[in-house]
Amino acid sequence: MPNKIVLAYSGGLDTSVILKWLQLKYQCPVVTFTADLGQGEELSPVKGKAKSLGVKEVFIEDLREDFIKNYVFPMFRANAIYEGTYFLGTAIARPLIAKKQIEIAREVGADAVAHGATGKGNDQVRFELGYYANNSKIEVIAPWREWELNSRKQLIDFAEKYQIPIAKDKRGESPFSTDANLLHTSSEGKILEDPWEEAPEYVYSRTKSIKDAKEIPDEIVISFEKGDAVAINEIKLKPHDLLTKLNDYGYEHGIGREDIVENRFVGMKSRGVYETPGGTILAKAHRAIESITLDRGEAHLKDEIMPKYAEIIYNGLWFSSEREAMQKLIDSTQKNVTGDVRLKLIKGNVIVVGRRSPYSKYDLSLVSFDEAGDYDQKDAEGFIKITSLRLKR
Repeated sequence: MPNKIVLAYSGGLDTSVILKWLQLKYQCPVVTFTADLGQGEELSPVKGKAKSLGVKEVFIEDLREDFIKNYVFPMFRANAIYEGTYFLGTAIARPLIAKKQIEIAREVGADAVAHGATGKGNDQVRFELGYYANNSKIEVIAPWREWELNSRKQLIDFAEKYQIPIAKDKRGESPFSTDANLLHTSSEGKILEDPWEEAPEYVYSRTKSIKDAKEIPDEIVISFEKGDAVAINEIKLKPHDLLTKLNDYGYEHGIGREDIVENRFVGMKSRGVYETPGGTILAKAHRAIESITLDRGEAHLKDEIMPKYAEIIYNGLWFSSEREAMQKLIDSTQKNVTGDVRLKLIKGNVIVVGRRSPYSKYDLSLVSFDEAGDYDQKDAEGFIKITSLRLKR
């Protein structure tokens, strides 16, 4: 039996029920940890709610800058997208939360950690691999795999029995479940489970619909240094402020919606609706600056390893040695990924209209049709003939 447990706590129905369940089952103090990752919710009531449930040690930390600078930006240097569409917004958040839980466990002398992820999803894997990577001896408690509360009605009945406050909009069946942070929102379950049925408009919160989006385009310039975005329209911004600003642009122009059926690590397919407004803009801009600053071999090598890198993050292996090795390779390609990208944003589209860099490999004297330059067109003949040898029958 643990002597003290650190719970990843949101203050919502599920984790409030989990908090009480842990207290009853294990008869030991429970410490709550709430991370501000830019989910857009007011977190000040969380402390009061935890205290009302008998928690004496409550941790609430603003991790937005750490999250974007040390997790999101390294991932975007890799152009990481899972299965061609998913920007890994949930997957990249779990390692940071897990790491902080372990740090708090050390600080308060806890020997166990707990999370609110269900036994059907990927997050249980991501949380727990993160825990073990930072403390291989920690005890992990996953209530959804242990208790017998298998429906929302049972959760509400439990909450009412133990006088756990329930928001009015949480009574009855929730139409879908959501996750949110500064990079994205995700929605899944219930009304979204049929992959043929279109997601209703009320699912979306971070983006306007295309019909309601701005009619007039915005033109912006994103500046990069060594692969990371550092400024918008020549105004330098901290990483989390920069992504917040891009999210605002994405919201107004209806940018970043994705409706995906993905392959979960736990062996099933899942339909999810995602919004990644700022991330979608940033990804397009990063590829544009790389297009003039990377050698073809570098660029193609990055594209070859990217699916593996994305899968590693999706599967919860952020702290693995192979991810760290791949990160070093990726970061080594970014030393000259510096310059500006000009974009037009309009009606769900991110259109690259210009790019420049002091390290540009684009050579006008080679590509121009108006100058002979340094390229002798006759040289292509021998190259083509050598390449054709393997095609001869």
